[in-house]
Amino acid sequence: MTASPFAAEDRPRSHHGEYKVPGGKLVVVDFDVVDGALADVSLSGDFFLEPDEALPAINRALTGLPESTTAAELSAAVTASLPPGAVLFGFSADAVAVTVRRALAKATAWTDHHWNIIAPTVLPTHINVALDEVLTEEVGAGRRNPTLRFWDWEEPSVVIGSFQSFRNELDPDGVARHGITVVRRISGGGAMFMEAGNCITYSLYLPQTLVDGISFADSYTFLDAWVMAALEKIGVTAFYVPLNDIATDQGKIGGAAQKRLANGGMLHHVTMSYDIDADKMVEVLRIGKEKLSDKGTRSAKKRVDPLRRQTGLARTEIIAAMMEVFSERYAASPSELTAAELSAARDRVTTKFGAEDWLHRVP
Repeated sequence: MTASPFAAEDRPRSHHGEYKVPGGKLVVVDFDVVDGALADVSLSGDFFLEPDEALPAINRALTGLPESTTAAELSAAVTASLPPGAVLFGFSADAVAVTVRRALAKATAWTDHHWNIIAPTVLPTHINVALDEVLTEEVGAGRRNPTLRFWDWEEPSVVIGSFQSFRNELDPDGVARHGITVVRRISGGGAMFMEAGNCITYSLYLPQTLVDGISFADSYTFLDAWVMAALEKIGVTAFYVPLNDIATDQGKIGGAAQKRLANGGMLHHVTMSYDIDADKMVEVLRIGKEKLSDKGTRSAKKRVDPLRRQTGLARTEIIAAMMEVFSERYAASPSELTAAELSAARDRVTTKFGAEDWLHRVP
């Protein structure tokens, strides 16, 4: 009897990885590891690839690479293997790298983790910012499950980005007149104008393995796919405007920022406007023409398009919908801040976030 030419190819491999590209297609890879190197690599998926010979070329390029190969090196090997004029639609060389790393358990998927959700709890803004650092460290150290936490606060505040200039971003007269608490956070990005009930702010604390191989820019969309689904559920079709703005066809509704720590923890947080006082905002923040030059508007007020007007829902209803979608997607369970975490955050306010040298570290 003649053996099927596909018999060897059909046998199960020891390593299997899958990655759904945000807004794209599913990428699947199967391979063995022999003497520390990838063997018999087989790439598949519902993506589109031209010409046909590009697929075996990718398999050959990956076969033989050490299992320690980084995501960047895997992506470069895939790119180098492609014949002239090759077209990858619905996926990319980076997506292949992520899939391989997942198969090697060096990158993780959402479902590889037990997720927790912390419901909104009213806390001083300094504590909210300090908790972002403390909880990111805890997740990186493996002492806390990856967690989604919703903020709540009472005092009117501005939270400025880690690298923003205090004097360039804030109008001191407006800050004093409106009693604004100003705090600097650990992530980059722009200033957040926050009054009680006027924003929806949440923080994701996760291991960096979840975004292993995903570009910095693509990680924003990847980590907020559940948010887009939640907004869709309440009748808002939202999308990312690179790098970190969230918008609808009626205007910007929010922005995201990230910070990656040396211990492997990562912070991704988002603020979305709900019912913002745009007049007060422009009295507090120095929002100049240069900042707005690529936004297609002359007025800072027009940049903010509140969720209240687009949905007609109470802020609590929107947060509830977001928590529900996240819980359903990732089997997340409720959690609370521990006494130790709150104590650590209070200590961090004393030593860092409430200190003038941190607040004015960029004058």
